[in-house]
Amino acid sequence: MVTLAGNNKFLDGQTVKTKNIYNELIKKYGEENISKIDTFNWKKHPITFIRKCRKGLKNTENLIILPAHNGVKVFVPLFNFWNKFYHKKIFYAVVGGWLPEMLKMKSWLTKEIGKLSKVFVETTKMKTELLKLGIKNVEIMLNFKNIQPIKKENLKYTYSNPLKLCTFSRVMKQKGIEDAINVVKKINEEANETVYALDIYGQIDKNYAEEFEKIKNTLPSYIKYVGCVDSEKTVKTLENYYLLLFPTKFRTEGIPGTIIDALSAGVPVVAANWENCGEILLNDYNSYIYEFENIKAFEEILKYTENVDNVIKLKKNALESYKKFDKEVAIKVLTDFIDNKSNAK
Repeated sequence: MVTLAGNNKFLDGQTVKTKNIYNELIKKYGEENISKIDTFNWKKHPITFIRKCRKGLKNTENLIILPAHNGVKVFVPLFNFWNKFYHKKIFYAVVGGWLPEMLKMKSWLTKEIGKLSKVFVETTKMKTELLKLGIKNVEIMLNFKNIQPIKKENLKYTYSNPLKLCTFSRVMKQKGIEDAINVVKKINEEANETVYALDIYGQIDKNYAEEFEKIKNTLPSYIKYVGCVDSEKTVKTLENYYLLLFPTKFRTEGIPGTIIDALSAGVPVVAANWENCGEILLNDYNSYIYEFENIKAFEEILKYTENVDNVIKLKKNALESYKKFDKEVAIKVLTDFIDNKSNAK
């Protein structure tokens, strides 16, 4: 079996999900039966890389690809062309919720996606949208993380000011980092006390690094950038926080891994209402959800959650919600098709 995957050094959602799928396949089939073709910097040596891809397809029965926005336009047509001769099973595991919007503008790519053995998407909404476009080979494989959730008896219920908030995603403008900073600052300044403290975790996007450096130099003491966390330490890190903030400006997010992390730690979420939000978060159950890109609504929710009781009541529900994204359940959707236990081509 061959997986077409990105570089493991990065910590973005695309890379993390790719790594998780690869590791779960190794557990099931053995490392000796899994090969990986790294797509990182493939354009530096395109001829060598393309030869490696063709050889990989020729020598396997199952190819799993996980390309993002740019890669999908190259690799799907390329593998489909070669597969006219090799007749192998090609599976595409989509990371995030962006694919339907792209395909609405690229009918030629819609036809290519439809030729694959299966397309695995993260949400019901994505599957519905792809079916409307005429793509019938779609299955739902929920996002998952290779983590151990906190035990119910270890949930934290006692809090005092400042209440600790965090963001736990790629550090970039489109993830709403500045909204989180500005809302926390405004609430504290209006209260004339430190109601909230905010820790910012995550890899800094290279296109945002210079701007974020300037922002860091102006931050008050109760807002800090604290770097990255290894995937095996996410639950331990998050379990001491009051809320996870997810003020994304990406309307087509799928099922973000960072929210799975928070639920596994029993930490409720305050989130912008992106398109697929309702498939992981339920307002006043495991989260508080505000209108997409409505900063005033974001601020009002954080004022509401100053009352600790309004957050504590969500914690058990948050932890319970994690069960839906269990890795064993998720990966079985893919492996059933690999093992011909479902109606794969």
